[in-house]
Amino acid sequence: MDTSIFQEMVDRWPSLVVAREEVPKFSGGAIGVKYLANLDSQGKGPAGSFHVGRKRVYPTKNLAAWLQSRATPITDRRAK
Repeated sequence: MDTSIFQEMVDRWPSLVVAREEVPKFSGGAIGVKYLANLDSQGKGPAGSFHVGRKRVYPTKNLAAWLQSRATPITDRRAK
């Protein structure tokens, strides 16, 4: 899988962290806020998250690496 898209996500984000509420924007809508909260409660969310006040935030590099680990390429089923 082409990893450059995940690095581009990090490079284009204006901060070193992403608030949980902003993850849908960071991921292009691929991950929702409530889904991520559920994964965090199960210990399956991105590593390195922390709280700033009442907000859960994720380092952009960790979030992009986590998204990449969950990504799977779509194969063209028509090609034989």
